[in-house]
Amino acid sequence: MNTYIVMQGSKYHEVRDMGIIWSPKIAKGGSIEHSWERMKEVKKGDRIFHYVKGNIVAISIAKEDCVEATRPLILQSDLFDDEAGYLVEVEYYELDKSVNVKEKFAAISPLLPIKYSPFQDDASGNSGYLYPCNEELAIKLLELIGELNIYLIDTEQLELSMDYIKVTEHNTLIPVIAETESEVKTKIRLGQQRFKKDLMSLWGCKCALCDIDLPELLKASRSKPWKDSTNEERNDPYNGILLCSNHDALYENGKIAFDGQGRLHISPEINEEDYQKYCLLTKKKIKLNQDNKVYFKWHKRNIWSKASGTIEEAESQEEVIEQP
Repeated sequence: MNTYIVMQGSKYHEVRDMGIIWSPKIAKGGSIEHSWERMKEVKKGDRIFHYVKGNIVAISIAKEDCVEATRPLILQSDLFDDEAGYLVEVEYYELDKSVNVKEKFAAISPLLPIKYSPFQDDASGNSGYLYPCNEELAIKLLELIGELNIYLIDTEQLELSMDYIKVTEHNTLIPVIAETESEVKTKIRLGQQRFKKDLMSLWGCKCALCDIDLPELLKASRSKPWKDSTNEERNDPYNGILLCSNHDALYENGKIAFDGQGRLHISPEINEEDYQKYCLLTKKKIKLNQDNKVYFKWHKRNIWSKASGTIEEAESQEEVIEQP
């Protein structure tokens, strides 16, 4: 099961009533958008969060795999030359209380990927239609939805019959949230177990920096974080390094990094007089596999550089096109 965020516009209610999501194949001028092509990845059982005008307003479950389909009449637009598109039949579960992304952005933003994020730095929605929603982000969105939409019923106040009826009518949302959260957490847990097992073998069952070999203190550290990785990269043992808990925290937060030669780089935020306290040696060089290099370089460029205050120029925003 995969999760996605769909960015919908003024035609949301019409599309909801049809029980679908739909995107074109080709824009005016012949361009092909990544967020339209992603529709082809949607499979039966996948979960989709629906974003409309600043809010997550619904969750849906794909009833079938994505298929090619002509544009529905209600979505007529002069933005597209071609009638051909991609369609997914979905079961909508609307929220009683929508999640305002801006209000919850402090909790959401750390889980957004560097590439193909559905939201900009100011919490506004990015252009495009369908975006990947990594499992960590999905869990956070489910938590925020649950906080607003799952109510405890006081049996002593059932005389408030209208409120009770409203709650019971929306109880169908509760199993959707529970089942989705369970599947997502299981996917993360099983992936992490396999990942650590592979790293233990690759790195000789000890921390690459300080040689601590107590399994309970060893962490499987990803160079390219879960939120930024493809499914293949998340399970690739070369996208990782075995570190003790302390060095794992430093690596995850960009306080240390390794280059393509395995040389240790230390953030200027750590004072030199503290290097010994953290078991950091300025000339330390670890033995690495050739396949580690691309991931180490990604981590140094995107995690370490940002934490050290040397942020590279951000990618240009996509052209804004309102989606159905």
